Amino acid sequence: MLRCSGDRVVIVGGGIAGALLAKTLQNHADVVLIDPKEYFEIPWANLRAKVDPTVVERTVIPHADYLTDAKVVTAKAVGVDDSVVLTSIGRTVGYDFLVIATGRTCTRPQSRPDRLEMFHRDKDRIAAANSVLIIGGGPIGVELAAEIIMDSPDKRVTLVHGGPRLLMVMSPRASAKALEWLRSKNVTVLLDQTIDIDVVGTGDGYDGLREFTTSAGETVSADCHFVCTGRPVASGWLRDTFLGEYMDAEGRLVVDEHLRVGRLKNVFAIGDITDVPEAKQGYLAQRHAMVVSRNLRLLLKCDGPEHKLHRYKASKANITVTLGRRDAVSELPFMSLIGHIPGVVKPRDLYVSRTRRMMGIK
Repeated sequence: MLRCSGDRVVIVGGGIAGALLAKTLQNHADVVLIDPKEYFEIPWANLRAKVDPTVVERTVIPHADYLTDAKVVTAKAVGVDDSVVLTSIGRTVGYDFLVIATGRTCTRPQSRPDRLEMFHRDKDRIAAANSVLIIGGGPIGVELAAEIIMDSPDKRVTLVHGGPRLLMVMSPRASAKALEWLRSKNVTVLLDQTIDIDVVGTGDGYDGLREFTTSAGETVSADCHFVCTGRPVASGWLRDTFLGEYMDAEGRLVVDEHLRVGRLKNVFAIGDITDVPEAKQGYLAQRHAMVVSRNLRLLLKCDGPEHKLHRYKASKANITVTLGRRDAVSELPFMSLIGHIPGVVKPRDLYVSRTRRMMGIK
């Protein structure tokens, strides 16, 4: 097949977007995936996995299981110039095309067994606790509270949120419905209050019964706590590189309609690290990956004039937040729904089977 130039595509970040891009390109280019982990995980199933360990094995997937014709460098990217990525193990990886897919900052173990053990420890912490504190009332905090209370209705669950309402990414009406649902399940929700994360630690923990003090002076007793506040995008390593000039005030990479960074011809970005004005959700990151996959295949075949490249249009898709295994709150264009009806929008396995099929895994 005719190539316009070199065909080395380096993808930095092996999350839900980077993994899918590597999978779809591996038979069309010399693909190298740089990721500090030996696996990717299906992020929207993480919270279910904390209370149901049977989910875990199917949601944490080794890169080697789906990348049969690509290279994986297990390391962090720590620098980049216009032709080479520098990794934390001292190895440099040259590229013809670069895709940044590092998502948001998080700490995950390198090996899959260690990651599975983390989920089992969370399950044990929750099971042993009489009371659970959740810090943060965005989609992650609300979904985790719902998973715990539906799995263990007798547990005392407290959710502390610094904003005036839950789920700020949704409408006030959807937020009110979610609040009413949680309180109907005896979840204590404290709004406009924070807990100093520097004091409790950014990680999750089980230390036996412990008291936490909110910014309003309220005391919350809990055996187990989870920090579910927003995390910054993982772009700090780019700030002092040639890509730093294309970062906005929040550290996101500014992309054009083709998801190219600053209209650079050979650098793309996908997922949460982009400045695309839409909800940052996993299935939208997958859409980014598919658009960039098609564009790179055009460029690799010398068939990618500007007018032929695929464009990505910011999504105004409905947002659905699951509330346990049966219920959900969903924001539609003209209304908000809560209960079993929106709950059937997401299948019981949270699209795990579909995602595995996309990755070519049974």
